[in-house]
Amino acid sequence: MMLYAINGEDVPDSLEKRLAVRTSHLERITALRDEGRLILAGPYPAIDSPDPGPAGFSGSLIVAEFESLEAARTWAEADPYATSGIYAKVTVKPFKKVMPS
Repeated sequence: MMLYAINGEDVPDSLEKRLAVRTSHLERITALRDEGRLILAGPYPAIDSPDPGPAGFSGSLIVAEFESLEAARTWAEADPYATSGIYAKVTVKPFKKVMPS
């Protein structure tokens, strides 16, 4: 098992679409957490604010443990934000956590 960073970049004006499938998206991330595989997950606010309001978000970052790069890509491609057209682009890369240890 190894860590992978999943970076999703949203299409413009994605907030309404995000809200429509957010519950399903969070269920998948919660499952990773419950399996002890999640390091961190969260969205990128579209503006410099912890609560961007109607500006919404520009994407998301998930760092989690998977058996392989292929498994991480398969998981990312099946995410509701990917299948619903919220993500314009998804990048999955191996990740090595150094700190905090």
